[in-house]
Amino acid sequence: FMINKKRGGRVEARLLEVLEPSPLETRKPVCSIFPQCGGCMYQTMDYSHQLEMKQEQIRRLLDTAIKNGGQVDENGNPDYVFEGIKGSPTEFCYRNKMEFSFGDAEKDGPLTLGLHKKGSTYDVLTASDCKLVHEDLTKILTCVLDYCKEQGFTYYHKMRHEGYLRHLLMRRGNTTGEILINLVTTTQLNPDLSELVERLMALSLEGKIVGILHILNDSLADLVQSDETRVLYGQDYFYEELLGLKFRISPFSFFQTNSLGAEVLYQTAREYIGDSLDEKSEKTVYDLYSGTGTIAQILSPAAKHVIGVEIVEEAVEAAKENAQLNQLENCDFIAGDVLKVLDSIEEKPDFIVLDPPREGIHPKALEKIIRYGVDRMIYISCKPTSLARDLEIFLRRGYRVERCVCVDQFAQTVHTETICHLKHTIEKQ
Repeated sequence: FMINKKRGGRVEARLLEVLEPSPLETRKPVCSIFPQCGGCMYQTMDYSHQLEMKQEQIRRLLDTAIKNGGQVDENGNPDYVFEGIKGSPTEFCYRNKMEFSFGDAEKDGPLTLGLHKKGSTYDVLTASDCKLVHEDLTKILTCVLDYCKEQGFTYYHKMRHEGYLRHLLMRRGNTTGEILINLVTTTQLNPDLSELVERLMALSLEGKIVGILHILNDSLADLVQSDETRVLYGQDYFYEELLGLKFRISPFSFFQTNSLGAEVLYQTAREYIGDSLDEKSEKTVYDLYSGTGTIAQILSPAAKHVIGVEIVEEAVEAAKENAQLNQLENCDFIAGDVLKVLDSIEEKPDFIVLDPPREGIHPKALEKIIRYGVDRMIYISCKPTSLARDLEIFLRRGYRVERCVCVDQFAQTVHTETICHLKHTIEKQ
């Protein structure tokens, strides 16, 4: 390998050659673009070994953070309970959302639709047999790509700002089988897409297409976003179910990408909360970075009032609709940045659930959260390095980590979720 970057005690390197495969690589690749894709690089390992590796990596990070925060036993070891890792209920076909890009695999090559080649900003590999998604979605991908090739559509060149096709965003409810298709293009052409709709609706699928959307995006940024959304068929949402609750999900609203894994995650979080909210109480709960309000609604039967805060307005609207759908009257959702919104909420929390984005909690927001001095908090993290950084601050400000557990939401990939239970140790004045 060649070292690209050095920072602190860490290095980042680029693989040049594999001299000898690891003895842990006992499985054959399950898709045609491995390892060029770089998406699910653990797929040649047995799943039990994947879990073991993730568990040890995260434990080392947490041990260091908790020790740095001064939470140690008489022997100087980090003093908390680490409860290992819980696996995803399914290893493959678990993603309920996938964003595919249009492009080419080599300069001026034929049109492709899929995932970026590892280490490349431009080259796109056709993901015609991606095993992270249900086969329904790969059938749809092939149908869309074939149609676009026949029409002679060009993809959007990020440097020249020319071209028509940008992304194909698909969402499929794991529990409902409902499918929402979103074709993202520029406005540089205005073709009649009715034939594409007919072809998609004629596909033999296990699930059911409930909506086909044409999303127009002329932004220079390489992001899946909408300047205008046109409904070509059906509706602009689909339904998914978790732990007996029903959720209406729109194209851009946040929702855990592994629905069955999310049930494990939220059930575990509920168990961690335990007797803090074990029966109808008079407690107010803050669900910060609440997305479509999943956690808020799961906790609502055991709280007086749940207040969710989320910066994405579309997700907040979806959260309100979902609470109504589930007949929950004690949930309120506020659109805005946690850092600013906390200043405007008069009702103080008795319990806080944190589920921040990958970069963790803004330092100033973290200070405001700590100042509430609630007895207990649950921190759910999708990036353990951000969690480790934030935990050190919590520990220095009067909290201790009671216990932690990992929940694997992203089998075959490097990512996982971590849940930490924090307890306040300083008596209130």
